[in-house]
Amino acid sequence: MVKRAVILAGGKGSRLGPLTTILPKPLMPLGDQAILDIVIQQLAARGFSELVLAVGHLAHLIRAVIGDGSRYGVTVRYEEEAKPAGTAGALAAIEGLDETFLMMNGDVLTTLDYGALFQAHRQTDSALTIATHRRIVRTDYGVMHVDPGPGPVSRVVAYEEKPELDYTVSMGVYVVEPRCRRHVPTDEPFDFPDLVTALLAAEEPVGAYMFDGYWLDIGRPDDYERALEDYPTLLPQLFADDGTRA
Repeated sequence: MVKRAVILAGGKGSRLGPLTTILPKPLMPLGDQAILDIVIQQLAARGFSELVLAVGHLAHLIRAVIGDGSRYGVTVRYEEEAKPAGTAGALAAIEGLDETFLMMNGDVLTTLDYGALFQAHRQTDSALTIATHRRIVRTDYGVMHVDPGPGPVSRVVAYEEKPELDYTVSMGVYVVEPRCRRHVPTDEPFDFPDLVTALLAAEEPVGAYMFDGYWLDIGRPDDYERALEDYPTLLPQLFADDGTRA
């Protein structure tokens, strides 16, 4: 089968402003290339040959940099949003998604093997598989568990000093079956959490693929600064097993 991927590259990236008033977030530079360059090279190395870029904000710049995909060894076509459709809304308008496909944000920096994720999903009956990562949130405060009493003073029943909360979070990378598109409206913005909620309500199976390697969602200035710091040492791990680049 032809392996297809949809890359979401249409957001304004307002949290990275004012940088994203000049460049769309997927074109933010890391070393001598853009984040989107890295994503496309990784997908190409894992056998994804047909890519759809869902674009909006500063779309002409993305078209100018990425072109038709020939220099990466893939085919790239564009789906331009006339108005913001949400993180899942673009799926309603994209044609040709008649087989299992990968969908991801265009600003993800990760060593995840997209091919392995794709194959793992294909071995299940899931309508959707979400690549997930374990995140620990630490608080700087002592947390008290209290039992409210009848008066103004409650009784402390337990105390935790600077506890850690363990969460499983979405990496912004998914494998999607075509039937998921039936749940995406065509006339209103629709975000990815809305799609997950709709699938669960329809009793469609949704899978989680745990990945414990490097992952960074470059959405805020401190995330981008960390990516700039990590990139030189991370570079050999980002591409195919032999380190080849397009």
